[in-house]
Amino acid sequence: MTAMQLGLIGLGKMGGNMRERIRRAGHTVIGYDRNPEVSDVKSLEELVQQLDAPRTVWVMVPAGTATQGVVDELKDLLSPGDTVVDGGNSRWTDDEKHAAELGIKGIGFVDAGVSGGVWGLQNGYALMVGGNKEHVERLQPIFDALKPEGPYGYVHAGRVGAGHFSKMVHNGIEYAMMQAYAEGWELLEKVNSVDNVREVFRSWQEGTVIRSWLLDLAVNALDEDEHLGKLRGYAEDSGEGRWTVEAAIDNAVPLPAITASLFARFASRQDDSPQMKMIAALRNQFGGHAVESK
Repeated sequence: MTAMQLGLIGLGKMGGNMRERIRRAGHTVIGYDRNPEVSDVKSLEELVQQLDAPRTVWVMVPAGTATQGVVDELKDLLSPGDTVVDGGNSRWTDDEKHAAELGIKGIGFVDAGVSGGVWGLQNGYALMVGGNKEHVERLQPIFDALKPEGPYGYVHAGRVGAGHFSKMVHNGIEYAMMQAYAEGWELLEKVNSVDNVREVFRSWQEGTVIRSWLLDLAVNALDEDEHLGKLRGYAEDSGEGRWTVEAAIDNAVPLPAITASLFARFASRQDDSPQMKMIAALRNQFGGHAVESK
C-alpha cells in the first residue's frame, strides 16, 4: 500500500470520523476545522503549506455557500496538478461549476457521495465517485481506506457530478424506504390485536424480504423508546429528496413513492404525525440527526 497525504476540511460528525479511519489505514491526514479544538492547523493556508505536491484536499462542509467559499479559497491556494474532492452533500450541478472553476487553474476535481453516517468509522463508508479517471485513480488508496471491507461499497459512477447524483438518488430511495417502515409501524400500533409491535419489527430482521440495515436501526430506536413516545412527529429533509424529485421532473421519470415520502415530511410540520416519529428516530439512528422531543 502506498501511504498518502490528505488535507481534510471540515471535521464534524462525518469528517472527524473519516480522518480517524483514514489514519488507521496508515495515511497522513492534516485536518482543518473552524473549531480549533479539533483542528490540526490554524488556517487553510497552513494546511496547504503542510502538504507535499501534488496535493489532495478533501472538503467536508455543508453544501452551497460554505462549499463554494472553500472552493474559492482553494482555487487561489493550490497549484496545477493538485486535486480537490468534495465529499459533502453538494448538488451535482455545483460539481460541474466547481470542476470548471478549478480546471482553469489546472486543479483536478472529484465529487464523492459519502454514505455511512455516524457508523462509518466502525463499518466503513459507501462511496459514489465522479470525475476524470486520472484524478480518481490517484485517490484510490484513500477510497480504499474509507470504504467497507470486501468487494462492495465503492463505485466510480461516471464523470464529474455522477457521484453526488448517485448519492442523491440513494437518499431519495432512503426516504421512500423509511416512509414504508413508518407507515407499517403506525398501522401496527393503531390496531388492538397486535400488542407487541416492537417484537413484530424484530421478527422481520431474519428471513424476510424487507430485512435491511434501516429495519435494524428501527428496532434499535424501539428498544430505546418502545412506542417513540418521547419524540415529536416532526422530520426535517436534508434537501436531497427535493433535488431527486426535481431531477425526476427534469427527466420525465415518474417517482411516486419517493415524491410522496418527501411530501409526507412536509405534512409532518403541520401536526404531530405518528409516522414521523419513526422517520425522526431512524434519521437519528443512522445519521445522528437532531430529533425534537415532546
